[in-house]
Amino acid sequence: MFSKSNLLATLVGTIVMFFLGYLIWGIATVDFFEEHSIINTMKEVPDMGMIALSNLIAVFALSTLYGKWARGHHSLSQGFQFGAWIGVFTGLGLGLLNYGTTELMDLTGYMAEAVLEIVFYGILGAIIAFVYQKTASKE
Repeated sequence: MFSKSNLLATLVGTIVMFFLGYLIWGIATVDFFEEHSIINTMKEVPDMGMIALSNLIAVFALSTLYGKWARGHHSLSQGFQFGAWIGVFTGLGLGLLNYGTTELMDLTGYMAEAVLEIVFYGILGAIIAFVYQKTASKE
């Protein structure tokens, strides 16, 4: 759990998750999601420290799960596949659950969010796999 590969993948993945997430949701899609939000629940000023901490915890969990899932066979494509399944879980599974139980966004917003999360977590999974691939033989 606290292997060199896992800790390095957590560090690199946290940085990627923080900045890629900001680029996607903080810059590129802001206007789109404002149009598809039913109720604005966003803070005026986000708590960047909490966002960074949540990214660290999430990537540590993802990296640990990836290490068990991959069983020593690391590739970018397998990492992307792993991450994409996480995106299916969060984007479609939890997104449709939220659509069915809350009034945060319309269905178009949730479907766009699902696609973004599948790609986002796919990229994150590929990054984690890359770090494992480069460091696994050195452990």
